[in-house]
Amino acid sequence: MRKPYIAANWKMNMTNQETERFINAFLPMVKGITSVDILIAPSFVSLGTASRLLESSNVILGAQDVYFEESGAYTGEISPTMLLSARCSCVIIGHSERRQYFSETDEIVNKKIKNARKNNLEVILCIGESLEEREANRTFEVLDGQLSGSLKDLSLEGMTIAYEPIWAIGTGKTASKEQANEAHAYIREWLRKNKEGADSIRIQYGGSVKPENIVDLMSQPDVDGALVGGASLKPDSFAGIVTGAAQK
Repeated sequence: MRKPYIAANWKMNMTNQETERFINAFLPMVKGITSVDILIAPSFVSLGTASRLLESSNVILGAQDVYFEESGAYTGEISPTMLLSARCSCVIIGHSERRQYFSETDEIVNKKIKNARKNNLEVILCIGESLEEREANRTFEVLDGQLSGSLKDLSLEGMTIAYEPIWAIGTGKTASKEQANEAHAYIREWLRKNKEGADSIRIQYGGSVKPENIVDLMSQPDVDGALVGGASLKPDSFAGIVTGAAQK
């Protein structure tokens, strides 16, 4: 039985003050929940505040990105060592917004994962198709290419996969539970054919997840959690998703 895993990706939201208010309100709402792994990934500038407030809690601290070099003249980037110094234990890599707006390729994603894992950071790898690709019946082809490129020469140790159909991110549209599970099942079968440990790796769904649909999504056999965007910006909303996942 894979333990449910619910992660908050705050993207470019939340000041330090807002981070503090959120965490102080959120932690009492999920106190004592041990059947779900919970992660919050704030902005880089809020990592210190979040690290202090989450210490000794049941919530993991994550980061939204990392660079593929250890240090150097890379203005604006952040290294695995920096994340570790902020007590991060996990990092999100390959989010569709990074791919779309910052031209990240599978090769770049692969290099980032390798650097993160070399430094013992766990990784949430994001993959998913656009609306045009889905309508052209290319979903599995796209997932195959992203998995092949992003996981090249890598084991599944310390990895989580997040399936995020781009057409459902921030749009209010959500893949049906059957659509989500179909994609998750394809991902797991691909992993079985190409890697060891496919049955134990967790696959999250991302795309307009909210308290109202988390129970249905989590009822599917290959949906192991969620990577949550907008609905993770309010404590009661994110707590509702966590408690919904705890019902699996």
